Amino acid sequence: MKTIKTFVAVAALSLISFGSFAQSITVSAPTLDDAEAKISAQALQSGASYKITGARVDNGAYVSAELTK
Repeated sequence: MKTIKTFVAVAALSLISFGSFAQSITVSAPTLDDAEAKISAQALQSGASYKITGARVDNGAYVSAELTK
């Protein structure tokens, strides 16, 4: 029983720590360059780096990214 409690505690702490290091964001803009500039500005404001995870152009540009600290 102690092993199960320890495992659950470690799993819960792992989820909490991973959640504090990454954040997904999505922006829209008229062009891809403008959308990436918005992502970059948000990353700079939060003191994080970013990785673009998806982009779509359809009556504007939509970009998804993950901010990591």
